[in-house]
Amino acid sequence: MKTEKSPLRKKLWSRKTIVILLIGVSFLTGVQLESQLFSRDTTSALQRIEDVFLLINRRYVEETDPDQIARYAIDGMLRELDPHSLYFDIEALQGENESFDAAFEGIGISFELLPGENGSDTLSVLNVIPGGPSEEAGLQTGDRIMVVDGASTIGFSEDDVRRHLKGPRGTKVHLSVHRPGVPEALEFEIIRDKIPIHTLDASYMMDNGTGYIRLNRFARTTYNEFMASLRTLKEQGMERLVLDLRGNRGGFMQMAVRVAGEFLKEGQLVVSQSGFTEDSKEAFYAGGNGLWEQGPVMVLVDGASASASEIVAGALQDHDRALIVGQRTFGKGLVQKQYVLRDGSALRLTVARYFTPSGRLIQTDYEDGDRTDYYASKAALMKSDGTHTAEELLSDAADSLRYRTDAGRLVIAGGGIIPDYIIPADSLSPMVRAVLGRNIEDRFVRSWLDLHGASLKARWGEQADAFINGFKVDDDMLEAFRSYAADKGVVIGEGLSAPEGAEFFTDADLASEKDLVSALLKGRLATRLYDRSAWYPVWRHVDHLLVESQKLWEPAGRLAEQYSAAR
Repeated sequence: MKTEKSPLRKKLWSRKTIVILLIGVSFLTGVQLESQLFSRDTTSALQRIEDVFLLINRRYVEETDPDQIARYAIDGMLRELDPHSLYFDIEALQGENESFDAAFEGIGISFELLPGENGSDTLSVLNVIPGGPSEEAGLQTGDRIMVVDGASTIGFSEDDVRRHLKGPRGTKVHLSVHRPGVPEALEFEIIRDKIPIHTLDASYMMDNGTGYIRLNRFARTTYNEFMASLRTLKEQGMERLVLDLRGNRGGFMQMAVRVAGEFLKEGQLVVSQSGFTEDSKEAFYAGGNGLWEQGPVMVLVDGASASASEIVAGALQDHDRALIVGQRTFGKGLVQKQYVLRDGSALRLTVARYFTPSGRLIQTDYEDGDRTDYYASKAALMKSDGTHTAEELLSDAADSLRYRTDAGRLVIAGGGIIPDYIIPADSLSPMVRAVLGRNIEDRFVRSWLDLHGASLKARWGEQADAFINGFKVDDDMLEAFRSYAADKGVVIGEGLSAPEGAEFFTDADLASEKDLVSALLKGRLATRLYDRSAWYPVWRHVDHLLVESQKLWEPAGRLAEQYSAAR
């Protein structure tokens, strides 16, 4: 009787290959595995795994795929450890490395897929990366890429886009482009190059004395980006700094140490780590000659600020160098090291825990590697925080979790960084949630630019600052937005047709949120006309946490004075 083959099928591996899979791990730096890994206990356990693996592949009722079985085994082992030890196949590892290296090779655009009929999405240029080959060739925001090297892009998936547009530097790609307002197709030949991925989202002067820097992660380029911005802000007369780490999920510890060191005195501890092996025990210190060792600093954090972000916030809080403002951070105090396997995939394994200068462990509790409960418990904890002040959370902490800063202030361990001042996230109105939930504001701005983009570019050109300070969302634009929103299922006010399943709101709802809606539209316009950095100076006027934080410069100033006076 012929049985149906399962999807788990492939050529069986030899016994020697299986052993290489299970023990053939090497460091990125080429260091060989330590001899103590091959103790009698580990060898016996490894033999059992090997025996089971071979029996499954040779005796199971259906033909199996050794690659898939190995992946199941790896995932099963990691589930018993912690939520942050991960395995990456070769394709996933490439994306991870691009994120950490802060660069990729391609044509230099960010893109979006505009929905078409029957899933036939259209590839549109969201932004042209400054200094990249697409900018040099003349590609513009809003261009629809219709053909890539003879292949129609209609119906492309995101993977299709990356596969066709990314590629080794020096190689060519030919594009056929439709530009709104231009009847004929435009042809471009673009030579791929190395494209930087910036880890600094924005840097600007909020007012005559207040500088603002926002970092989205800590990659290889972060310190250099940060230093260039810090120097520029100082030259522009900065007297105090907002360092925005909201949403920053971390990255390279070394970059966090160097950034934190620019605020601290030489020799001050930034972070320490300790694990099972001797080589995992290490301490990292500020190098001295920091560019901003004096002057008030405010660090903004939220529940998505993690890992390297918490290293910076924890060090500056423990040394009383900065005022931490926002919401409790994520609570990731585990150190991972990446090991590349023989086939090019990789294991990112937790090798140590890190501790802030006062000795705090920031990692929240977890049950083995259960990620579902882990993230659910964090969400519940952050929701609970919104009903408490920082003082209440500190006073309720167990004695075992209490630590002191250099100046004797109380801080606690075991669940992220508790800000010095908690500012709960602002809740959005039902109307704004409806608009954002359907992505109406962004879709409207895209269509608005198709009609008015040429005149906007003629008026403002490359003057992003002039646009940010001078452009106003007028009543005509708001009325056009109201009509567009109604057509897409969010009806605001009377006299508009209502499609099936629409949500209804009043003119008063729009009037009460006029500043927020205007900032949304202007911010989306600025992002598409320039780049993502233009969003932040537009949005800051309605950014609840940022607005509230600016009322706290007096305590931030006192911390700076005390820090400067201390030896």
